[in-house]
Amino acid sequence: MTFLRKYSIAVIILVTAVIFVAAGTVRGEADTVYRKAVNICMECIGLG
Repeated sequence: MTFLRKYSIAVIILVTAVIFVAAGTVRGEADTVYRKAVNICMECIGLG
């Protein structure tokens, strides 16, 4: 049994995830997520 046949669902999910991460990076979503994470952390710590 080959690797791709045995783990076909996992490979499909992995490829889909990589495509979505790449698409989000191209659209500039990483910066948006980072800014939101910083704001949430600042609110929890109480510095903001």
